[in-house]
Amino acid sequence: MPELPEVEVTRRGIEPGVVGRRIDAVIVRHAGLRRAIPAEFGEAMTGTLIETVRRRGKFILVDCRAPDGPTLVGTLLIHLGMTGTLRVMPVDTPVRVHDHVDFVLGDRVLRFNDPRRFGLVLWHGVDDGPVLDSAPFRKLGVEPFSEAFDAERGGPHLHRHSRGRSLAVKPFLLAGEAVVGVGNIYASESLFRARIHPRTAAGRISLARYVLLADAIRVVLAAAIAKGGSTLRDFVGADGASGYFQQDYFVYDREGLPCRVCATPIRAIRQGQRSTFYCPRCQH
Repeated sequence: MPELPEVEVTRRGIEPGVVGRRIDAVIVRHAGLRRAIPAEFGEAMTGTLIETVRRRGKFILVDCRAPDGPTLVGTLLIHLGMTGTLRVMPVDTPVRVHDHVDFVLGDRVLRFNDPRRFGLVLWHGVDDGPVLDSAPFRKLGVEPFSEAFDAERGGPHLHRHSRGRSLAVKPFLLAGEAVVGVGNIYASESLFRARIHPRTAAGRISLARYVLLADAIRVVLAAAIAKGGSTLRDFVGADGASGYFQQDYFVYDREGLPCRVCATPIRAIRQGQRSTFYCPRCQH
């Protein structure tokens, strides 16, 4: 499943090819995604200009304005689900299986492909209120690269949100209510760098160790973005290229292999139906 780095790689990849472009048409080939695309989808955004491409959590937000002024019309929300990709390509590019939605932008097309159909393509009109106050975003924590979660304050932020929590720190991070975007892969890698055992209760971790963890989260996510994310199954970026951060994993998907730091075999456990990888010697 694409996590924050993969979504951010996609956002950065499509941004230069779509900002300032007019949406001439919206073509829906398969409406049956995680939430069915309504028949009238595309009517409000057709004829608008794409103003910005943002990200919140794992959503890409495409802000659309009126063609004759700065008035915001609404925001297109796209979630890649488990296998989704979003790419800009020439408008005459042949359609493939699982190419579900096209946004025609003159001689280009922004194309959404999703083999497993767990993704989302939604429209949030300006009359529906601020988009970041809508249902998909109400319970999301802070962004790991925001001022609210910088290297100095991130530790206190996590420490404050974890007080009284008996939940293990790994699922605490995955919940996304304290900080967004630390998915399964990057939670395991961040906990390794901070030398924290994934089964440790979130409420028992000290402020000093949360400072280390917050710094590790930002370092891991930034490194993953720089290397195009992780390609384990179907993910490719907006240019069709695979990510290669998986070559730098310390623990994720390395069960039985020697730790890159101490040579102890990496172990795997299950937490909340997700695989967790850790070094029993480095993380305690």
